Amino acid sequence: MNIYTVNYILSRLAFAVAASLVIPLVLAIVYHESSREAFMLSALVSAFLGLTFRRYGRPAEELTAREGIAITAFGWMTGTFLGMLPYLLGGYLGFLDALFESISGFTGTGATVFATLAPLPYSILFWRMMTAWIGGLGIIVIFIALLPQSGASTIYMYNAEGAGPTMDRVMPRLRDMTMALFKIYLVFTAAATAVYMLCGVEPGIAVTHAMSTIGTCGFSTYDDSAMHFHSIAFELWTAFFMFLAGGSFSLYYRVWIKGPSAVRRNTEFRTYLFIVLGAILLVTLNLTLEMGLDVPTALRAAVFQVPSLSTTGFVSADFEVWPTFSKLLLLTLMIIGGCAGSTASGIKVARVVLLFRNARAIILQKLNPHRVVDVSLNGSRVDSAALLRVGTFFFLYLLIIFITALLLTADGLLPFDALAVAVTTLGNIGPAFGIVSATATYAPLSDFVKAVLCLTMLLGRLEIFTLLILLRPSFWRKTKRW
Repeated sequence: MNIYTVNYILSRLAFAVAASLVIPLVLAIVYHESSREAFMLSALVSAFLGLTFRRYGRPAEELTAREGIAITAFGWMTGTFLGMLPYLLGGYLGFLDALFESISGFTGTGATVFATLAPLPYSILFWRMMTAWIGGLGIIVIFIALLPQSGASTIYMYNAEGAGPTMDRVMPRLRDMTMALFKIYLVFTAAATAVYMLCGVEPGIAVTHAMSTIGTCGFSTYDDSAMHFHSIAFELWTAFFMFLAGGSFSLYYRVWIKGPSAVRRNTEFRTYLFIVLGAILLVTLNLTLEMGLDVPTALRAAVFQVPSLSTTGFVSADFEVWPTFSKLLLLTLMIIGGCAGSTASGIKVARVVLLFRNARAIILQKLNPHRVVDVSLNGSRVDSAALLRVGTFFFLYLLIIFITALLLTADGLLPFDALAVAVTTLGNIGPAFGIVSATATYAPLSDFVKAVLCLTMLLGRLEIFTLLILLRPSFWRKTKRW
């Protein structure tokens, strides 16, 4: 591995973070907030780290797969470290809490350790949302789109960031594709901002919530999240944009080019729509029959919380008091997540479809050993190697949930609480049940639990393999060819 090439690209990432910090710095100066010193120092530290990386780095014509993985993994570590500086240098949080908040934002988890958001200046709140927006589409995706780098070999960086079980290229050149995705991302964010303003939300709050919605993070500027607005219009539009953000951005580009017929041919999106609508119906019936809610109230809560806990983590109702059936259904949605190529995490709908179809194929082959049964997705055959990766990912995903929950119970959490926290942090959702329910924060958790969850959130966002590869000794051997 060429460490000088890794350092060179990390330097550009550090400079990009420094430039990003200038935006909340300007807001802090305009609003005369005390956080301006923290943002100024953070930007300077980021620039200094960029210069340090540049001092020991040099560009290369091509990247290897190993360098792409290293750049992505260390790029996310660098970004989350620099992202915590405003919280730490401003005295708002301690080191571990600041790191937790930064990782939660960049990974789109939306789990906060702030006991209350009321005393925080707007610039800090804006930075929280900005980390969610940057991390939503992906640090590496935005980096490739805006900063041309190393030609076609950046595909290794793109793959290492993790977007699903298959490589969905809609344009021949990677940078053109990432630029197209970034433009769609901007359009969705602008549209959400405009709609929220039409719903009566003031501009500064509208843009921050739009960034959090499209980035599928769930951070809010208020302690009571979406409940603060008491607006059915705001909730319905937020639910729509959360659902939209959970779909594939590559598919949206195809729809723009080829028309709505692209949606009808996309198995994953049709399944995603079926899952969301089915869950809304089941939750509505359960709340009506078990809790005695009237249908409009139950439907309003279900329409918001089902797409939210599939992708984002906003809260419009205290689902902690909901019946066990609804809570377990929401927990299942957290595990499934959104579509491949979306800003949501989780196992991804495409993998769920392939798992079911592969199981069906195996059953059919058991009935007729000489029969050849192909597994397809979106009309294309999926080879055995891809199916093996899907099965392996599913196994590792469940294993990490189990190990995380086991570690949390060792620290004193109740079993269901520990399981819910493990699921929601690996799925990058945020709110869970029990100790971190809809109306609670992660502030009361111990430092040990927060440290474990920091790793869990990164594993979920980078889809496990990128970080696990770093643990292999062969990855670091100079003589090993990749």
